[in-house]
Amino acid sequence: MSRYECAVVTDGLAAIDMHVHIETDGHGHASLPPDLAQAAAAYFRAGDVLPDLDSVAAYYRQREMAAVVFTVDAETSLGHPPLDSAAIAEGASRNNDVLIPFGSVDPHRPDALERIHRLIDEAGVRGFKFHPTVQAFDPSEQRWYPLYQAMAEAGVPALFHTGQTGIGAGMPGGRGLRLGLSNPMLLDPIAADFPELQIIMAHPSVPWQDEALSIATHKSNAWIDLSGWSPKYFPESLVRAANTVLKDRVIFGSDFPLFTPERWLRDAESTALRSDVMPGILKDNAARLLGLTV
Repeated sequence: MSRYECAVVTDGLAAIDMHVHIETDGHGHASLPPDLAQAAAAYFRAGDVLPDLDSVAAYYRQREMAAVVFTVDAETSLGHPPLDSAAIAEGASRNNDVLIPFGSVDPHRPDALERIHRLIDEAGVRGFKFHPTVQAFDPSEQRWYPLYQAMAEAGVPALFHTGQTGIGAGMPGGRGLRLGLSNPMLLDPIAADFPELQIIMAHPSVPWQDEALSIATHKSNAWIDLSGWSPKYFPESLVRAANTVLKDRVIFGSDFPLFTPERWLRDAESTALRSDVMPGILKDNAARLLGLTV
């Protein structure tokens, strides 16, 4: 299996989508159990189309965009085998002009730290995705600190789901998933204790938007991605911060395939996001974060 080497060149790109899910391995295995996948599709009104990795690459190449791709390893919590992050990195290697792979490791795995090192050293992933609600862990607990230390030492960012989630939405008891684990304030101790670790708070953090904004304002190693929500519904405080104090650390993400970049860009046109900050949001901030060439 080849190690991923990024060939993305930002010059000429329309955008870098920081939040793209790979939901199937192309051989019939999906990233979520069927009941959760159906509930999420209903929540996002996204239908049941699950493109494989090469199809995702073709989709973004056609739109002159790059995309950060990942899955979520939550086998302990969901009892469902995850997609293989190393295989995603391998697929990204075939499409390294447009795809940038992040890994995912279930923190509850006894060999979680070993897996993180292996994904960095052997697969060449450029960051890691965590979903505390789906993975059923409190990210602020110090027992997870060796995982963050490994990422900090490797110089790769950690992307955490924050706020409301469509996974489990509308199901009895939300299928047991706990929203409070995705309160962005649980990431503040990590940002404080690992100042060299770049932390991305994914999504408008409804209902904790002010908490996310306070962390990003206070900690220069904290970022916000704007995925998973139509810009039409962004809280006014988020738009104001994106236009001013956080304009260099707010980044575009869609949540594809559940939410498309086309819809995000179309809906953003009707918002108060300023035209002079949009180049940074759409591409330049992410390029700086990921260390991409121009």
